[in-house]
Amino acid sequence: MKLEEVLFVVLDEYADWEAASLAAALNEKPEQGEQRYCVKTVSLSKEPVRSIGGFRTLPDYALDEIGDDFAGVVLIGGNSWRKEESKAVMELVQKALDANKVVGAICDASVFLGMKGVLNDVRHTSNQLADLKEASAENYTGESDYAEQQAVRDGKIVTANGSAFLEFGKEMMEALESAPQAEIDEWYEFFKSGYHEFMKKR
Repeated sequence: MKLEEVLFVVLDEYADWEAASLAAALNEKPEQGEQRYCVKTVSLSKEPVRSIGGFRTLPDYALDEIGDDFAGVVLIGGNSWRKEESKAVMELVQKALDANKVVGAICDASVFLGMKGVLNDVRHTSNQLADLKEASAENYTGESDYAEQQAVRDGKIVTANGSAFLEFGKEMMEALESAPQAEIDEWYEFFKSGYHEFMKKR
């Protein structure tokens, strides 16, 4: 079976910790069933980018190389989402939305979606409502659908704050149906509770 690609957008100073565990989970075969996905990285160009943690990443694709054959898009938080050049990512996001594919945004990437009007008609979260409103100005009218939760999934759109990489990962895995629900729950509990507490429940 051909693996479907999940595209992780990596911009300069991306928050490497926010997507690493999800990427690893998607790139592995579940205990039950077949592996459905493989992870590919996308950036503004194919030039290397450097994460906040100092990891140098060579993207698999530039934005202008992406066709329609992908399963979802993950916007990783970081320090570049409010820069002018990052606006180019919206074309990929819109392509995913139009095709009803999964779109996930964590930390400041959720602000990017707010700035582009994507969050106006879906339940969502971000780091802070006040910051989301200030950054997005008149493009954001979704305050009534804002939830103070670690992560929120509304249909195919997942948002999360910057401390919620595990909750974000769980919601993304569920949206993508990447593994049986019991395995997704186990993955989340293992990392959330820690090895020793998790093993006490076995």
